[in-house]
Amino acid sequence: MIIDIPSQVNKALEILSAAGFEAYVVGGAVRDALMGRPVNDWDITTSALPQETEKLFEDYRVIETGIKHGTVTVIIDGEHIEITTFRIDGDYSDNRRPDSVEFTREVTLDLSRRDFTCNAIAYSPLKGFVDPFGGIEDINNKIVRCVGEADRRFNEDGLRILRALRFSLTLGFTLDSETAAAIHRNRGLLANISSERIVSELCKMLPFADAEFLDEYSDVIFEIIPELKAEKGCAQNHERHIYDVWYHSCKAAEYSPPDAEIRLAMLLHDIGKPSCKSTDENGVDHFYSHAHAGAGITRGIMNRLKVSNRMKNRVIALVEYHGFMPEQFSDKTMRKYIGTLGTEIMEDLFAVREADIRAQNPAFAEEALGQNEAGRKRYEEIISRENCFGIKDLAINGADLIAMGIPEGTVLGRILNTLFDDVISDRIPNEKTALAERAKELYNNGNS
Repeated sequence: MIIDIPSQVNKALEILSAAGFEAYVVGGAVRDALMGRPVNDWDITTSALPQETEKLFEDYRVIETGIKHGTVTVIIDGEHIEITTFRIDGDYSDNRRPDSVEFTREVTLDLSRRDFTCNAIAYSPLKGFVDPFGGIEDINNKIVRCVGEADRRFNEDGLRILRALRFSLTLGFTLDSETAAAIHRNRGLLANISSERIVSELCKMLPFADAEFLDEYSDVIFEIIPELKAEKGCAQNHERHIYDVWYHSCKAAEYSPPDAEIRLAMLLHDIGKPSCKSTDENGVDHFYSHAHAGAGITRGIMNRLKVSNRMKNRVIALVEYHGFMPEQFSDKTMRKYIGTLGTEIMEDLFAVREADIRAQNPAFAEEALGQNEAGRKRYEEIISRENCFGIKDLAINGADLIAMGIPEGTVLGRILNTLFDDVISDRIPNEKTALAERAKELYNNGNS
């Protein structure tokens, strides 16, 4: 098989080869090309030392990306190409990066340090494939397998635990049995990995994960979010449920849209249940106020994982309000929800509720899904005909009231709140003249 390599990458290979050095494209680019997937980044590995590479490409812009570890980036016709010297890694005392590297002239030694066989393949238009660990066969058989000893690979870099799971999910591969066993054995190494890197991998995985996969690797997930562990085995003796809290959450994530943040919210949506569980005299379990309790727990998790404020606020809101039942809302309440949460979160909540319902007892699903859809339609009707969902949407504002002689402060704030309540209750129209008259009345009557 011949890999179609972009002209800029081919030029870099030709320059290195013409100078007497070995040079190959390597890693994910080769894997994806073999699978017929689009290749976004082309990396080159070479026998040339970093200084030799820089000398060869002196007519191009060269960036010393990681020259200590043998990597320079060469820009050819706008294409950024990482070129790394064949190397052997030293010890990984931090379970993340090698303490030292030793350059070598042997491509096989370089490939032996890589994580998985599917990523340990090199290709040169002149020499063809170098595949000492059976990566091509594993790609054909759709297997993720560690290069060499799995325990050693994971101890070198604990993030590889999540990368293995991610490759399995996104590529549709099966994890080799020894690789899978080593993931379970070494899951504690994730404690050495930065939260930012963990969240990045988690967000790449979740859109592809089904309930069976999440449950199979629950011990890995519990290393990242130990608060979830209490859900496993937490029974829900209630006619609406057929799973324990953990597997219900896994199913809810599976039934969610392939949006990483929504799926994370569904994994967390019932995290407050174990601490809120009570059982009545008939043996029926209840979980009063679990959504509010769960939102507080989720806030702590989001802070610990150092996610962006936007992601944190979205996930917390979906946990806090996941049990909303819009078909039971008055139009006034619906408008208040829209004003408080915004349309993005409201639309997410309909998807969240649908996923939650599908993960419960199927005997009740049809009725509940119908109610959810009825609530969605009414929400859409309100959105299409209304334009006032918060004080900021009023046709009059604080500056207008001050200009009318109403003093700035708590009185003004109370009047604005009353005006908003009047509008969403359909007592007065959202028109400036009507609002101004009502504001004067409130102020003059001392009812503000």
